[in-house]
This record gives sequence, C-alpha cells and structure tokens, in this order.
Amino acid sequence: MKKYDVAVIGAGHAGIEAALASAKLGVKTIIFTINLDSVGNCPCNPSIGGTAKGNLVKELDALGGTMGRVADECCLQSRMLNVGKGAAVQSLRMQIDRNKYKIKMKHLLEQEKNVELKQAEIVDLMPNNSEDFKTEGYRWVLKNRLGSTFFAKSVIIAAGTYLKSKIFVGNSNYDCGPDGLFSANFLSNSLKKLGVDLLRFKTGTPARVKKASINFSELKEQKGDDEPYKFSTYNNNCVEISNKMSCFITWTNGKTKEIILKNIEKSPVYSGDIIGRGPRYCPSIEDKIVRFKDKEKHQLFIEPCGEDTEEMYLQGMSSGLPEDVQEKFYRTIKGLEGVEIMRPAYAIEYDCINPIQLDETLEFKKIPYLFGAGQFNGSSGYEEAAVQGFVAGVNAALKVLGKRKFVLHRFDSYIGTLIDDLVTKGAQEPYRMMTARSEYRLFLRQDNVYERLSKKAYELGLIGNNIYKEILKDIEEKEKTINNLKHSIIIPSKNTNDFLVSRETSEIKAAISCYELLKRPCIKYADLKLLTRSLPEVKKNIIDSVESEIKYSGYIKRQTIEINQKRKIEEKSLSPNINYLEIDGLRLEAREKLQKYKPSNIGMASRLEGVNPVDITALLIWLEKNRKEINRNV
Repeated sequence: MKKYDVAVIGAGHAGIEAALASAKLGVKTIIFTINLDSVGNCPCNPSIGGTAKGNLVKELDALGGTMGRVADECCLQSRMLNVGKGAAVQSLRMQIDRNKYKIKMKHLLEQEKNVELKQAEIVDLMPNNSEDFKTEGYRWVLKNRLGSTFFAKSVIIAAGTYLKSKIFVGNSNYDCGPDGLFSANFLSNSLKKLGVDLLRFKTGTPARVKKASINFSELKEQKGDDEPYKFSTYNNNCVEISNKMSCFITWTNGKTKEIILKNIEKSPVYSGDIIGRGPRYCPSIEDKIVRFKDKEKHQLFIEPCGEDTEEMYLQGMSSGLPEDVQEKFYRTIKGLEGVEIMRPAYAIEYDCINPIQLDETLEFKKIPYLFGAGQFNGSSGYEEAAVQGFVAGVNAALKVLGKRKFVLHRFDSYIGTLIDDLVTKGAQEPYRMMTARSEYRLFLRQDNVYERLSKKAYELGLIGNNIYKEILKDIEEKEKTINNLKHSIIIPSKNTNDFLVSRETSEIKAAISCYELLKRPCIKYADLKLLTRSLPEVKKNIIDSVESEIKYSGYIKRQTIEINQKRKIEEKSLSPNINYLEIDGLRLEAREKLQKYKPSNIGMASRLEGVNPVDITALLIWLEKNRKEINRNV
C-alpha cells in the first residue's frame, strides 16, 4: 500500500515549491502531474518576476524556495524595473529559457530523496475511513484514473488552470489544459463532495510567432541591464548571469483596433460562451480595446522563449478571437506585417476556489489537513502560485509533524500581504500582486529581504547553516558600512562643490558626514568614494540596501513605529470557538461575517468586508472582558 506524509496534486509552480518545501522538512512527499512533460511549464509569458512579482521571488529565495535560483540558471535577460522611481517599487524581471526551466525543475524533483514524482491524474479525493491506516494518521485516500490508490496524511491541491479546463478560440471550444495538455475533469466533483465551494475563472495567453517572420528593424530594442541582477543572492554563487537576448517593443494602431471591434462578437467573452471572470490587470487585447475606447494604441513586447527555439511571445496581446482574425490584427502592427503564428492565442476557463475558505496557512478552515495553493486559490501568475505553494508545503509538513504553524504577515512580507488579501477578502477575479496592495511597501523592499525573512527559514531548517552564516556576515557588513558613513566627513572645497554641482545637487558650506550627504537623491555610494578615500569597497547588494535605508530613513522609521504599534493588536488571536452572534457590541453585518469566516486574528477580522473599525473596537473590549472564559474553552 502506497502511503505518504504529504501528497501534492499538480506540478506547476505552486506544486513544485510545495513538494520541495515539504521534503526539506523531512517528510515523505509525493507529487502528481497529469503529464511529466508539464512539470514547471510556463504556459504564458517566458519570464519570472516583474513589478511586485519580483519581490515575491526574492522573498521566496530568502525563505529557501526554488524559483529564483532556477530562473537565474535559465536567464536570457535581466532588467530591474522602475529604476527611475523609489526603492519601494523597484522589482526584478527576468526573461528565461522556458524549456530549460522546465527541465531543471523536473530534475530537482527527481533528485530530492523525500519526493516521489508520479505521472497520474488524481480523479478522487476522499477521507480515509479505514481504521487500519486512520490510526496512523493517513486521513486521505487518493485514487488515480488507472485505479491505483494512495494514502496521505496531508494533501495540497495545486491544480493550476487544469480543473475542468476548457480552451476557447473564437467559436471553437474544447476540454483541454494549457499548451494542449489534458484537462482534469473529475477532481472538481470530488472536491464538491467534500464541501469545497468552486468558482469559474478565465485567463488567456497570446500567440507564439516565428522569429524569422518578424521585421526587427521596425521595432524598438529593449536590452537588459548593464550590470544584471540575480534573483538568488546566496544560493547561486557559482552562477554568472548575462544578457543573452533582447526583447522588442511595438504598438497596435487604429487598423488593429478596427479589425478587433469589427469581429468582437466572435470573441468567446463577448459572445457569452465564457462565463468565468477574467483578470482585471492582464486583460485580453479585445478587452483593452473595448474598455479603453479612446486609446488609439496599446504597447506590446516581443519576447524570446528560449535559445533553442524560434518561438517569440507577444506579451500584452492575449486573445480569444478566431485564428484567422488573430492573424489579420497581428499583421496590422509595425514589424509584424508578415508574421507567422506558430501557436494561436487562446482563452482558458477553469475551476478554482474562493480562497476565503482557507486560513493563513492555506489550510481549509472546515477540512483539516487539506490545503490549497496557486491558481486553484483564485490567484494569477507564476510568482503568486510559487509562494503559496511554498507556504502550503511548509504548513502541510509541519501539521504532519505536529509542529507550530508557519505564518507570514503583512508587516514582514509581500507573501504575507498576498495570502492575507486572499483569505480575508477572497477573489472575485484572478488576483495579481501589485506594490500598491502593500501599505508597508517602503519597508518590504527587495534589498532587505534576507534581513526580514531568512532567520525564519533557518530556524525551520529550510536554509542551510553555510548560507545563513553568509547572510549574517552581510548584515554585519551593512551595519559597519552605515557606521563608516556616519564617521566619514567631507570638508567643503572647490573640487568637492564642483563635483556636487555636476551631480545636480547643492554645494556644501560646512563639513558634512557621508551619511548625511547620501540622503540626497542624486548622490550614490560610488560618488562618495570619489570624494573620500575612507570608504572601502562593498558588495553591490549591501550598497543597494545601505542607500535605500539612508535615503528613506525618516519614512522607514515612521513605518517601523507604525508596524510595531499595529502588530500588537493585529496578531491578537481569535478562538474558533467564539460565537460572534452573541456579541451585542457588534453590528449585525459584522456578527454574521465574523461568524461565517471565523478569522484567526484581529488583523484578519479587520479586513473582512462588512467589518469596520467600530466593530473591531467593540470586539477588543469584549475579548478583554471575556478573556478568562475564552482561554478556558480553547
């Protein structure tokens, strides 16, 4: 009989991180996929990261996750976005070789001693009623399409966009998963029997076109950074990344718009064939044309899919229109006049859940030992999926081991923000992470990610001793660098003031510390080294963090005080045994929402729709009055 501690259903970005995290904690893990060739597949854009998404990948790396270091190994181009803006909104985006990425991710799973990778479609998931195995903690029975049976203590659903998935291209539609792979048509019914409420969402992907059919002389080239960044600062010391390929930019025009509007009724979204809710922040080109009628052109990026393929990806041009219409409107665009479509764009509809059914560990509130992760939880994007998979994998393993749960908060990470948004607000459309979703984004920067999170990972055993020592060494070096800047003094002189003016900042009238001078927006650490010999060479990742902390020191200090004040209240736990319907100080709507969703702490309660600050005040007063009674019942 096949028995496992943790079973993961799905081997996309969420499933991979879930299985590897679970395995790192020493539990026997099995991961199922409909097709082994789909492991780590990137069915949409051939890139990792982007605005806010890059922050998620960096946080995942700091916690011991896998996505960032594999992306580094498959890098085609690295660009830091929003470099002209503040550090709070800067994020890394990396073009990757999608086939190489898949191969490496699959090999990692194959090499992990605590992971068994299996090609199988799980069609049924049931509570285990067999006393023989139930007493050993094997709570779940999983059956595949071939009739084989597996037992597991914890189960993670990371099914991506495969659950009853349906492809739409114009009037044509058929059961199918991403990239022509089989859909999973049976598991949804099994989940419904367990009491899981399902939603229907929609997403899509642009066409892939033949490189030789593109006129690159008509396009604007977009190269990578001169000094490319890696996602994984400490895991990939031996990996040197470089910009191997360029991306290109072009725009739609009036003719493109005309063809799309003329054929709009052929789009499955507008014909009524698709009932699922689509993504607000990554709409199809027909959605853009309809929503923004006054806009005459829309930007698109032409991106390479790999070094050993001629496929190019048309970022920003997903569509569900018929193939012949796609060819017509693509060919109206400068540089694409003779373009050849290798894979047509398509829309895909699939089953997922409203994540408000989960708690902050991503475990179902009403179904113990069952977890959800990734697009199954109503999110969109590889990065959002990967971090959820990691959190679910860690918690599924900890639950089996009888250890304390692992929770990230809005205060300490974008991952915590994402999960808190999902489980307190739910998802009415595919959720996408953005910097604007975090009220603490100035504190949650890429440059301080290892300071914020690596201790948690080390204490859990998710990162090794050698890596953690290197992180602590850099933290110490950062503190030393800041101290040096405070004690290094610049004396006014003609040469110094001429230099400052050349950097578009004002002259100095009196002696000033390098620390104070670095607060100026136009001054960098490299500039200070030219003004004084007292500053040593420091690693780039340390300099980035030092500059951010000094330039935004006033804002960061205020935000840190705010975080510390709110943390005390927000992290106050709430017992699942509380009957909110009996708390007189709460408004009726608040009572009903709190009773329905049973938030695990005050912070989550405060973000439920229908619960306002007055209700939270009343709840805190009631908690204090009834503290002894609650503790006795827990």
